Amino acid sequence: MRWAQRVGNTFMTLREIIHSDPDILGGTPVFIGTRVPVRILLDYLEGGEPLEEFLDNYPSVSREQAVAFLEEAGRAALAQIA
Repeated sequence: MRWAQRVGNTFMTLREIIHSDPDILGGTPVFIGTRVPVRILLDYLEGGEPLEEFLDNYPSVSREQAVAFLEEAGRAALAQIA
């Protein structure tokens, strides 16, 4: 399946990582089970903050979700230039 990320012994699909719903923050993509926009994670990292800082400040986002999202974003970026 495309858009699947291996987490431990299971795969996490993009649909298990992020979600967009017009009724949640006007459709802004958020981590599943939270109201935390994925953009906040990118802002933290772009600002030089470590992943740990983001996870400490947004405990509703699991490490697995954050890492899986970053890996998929990296793959998508590479696919754009390949």
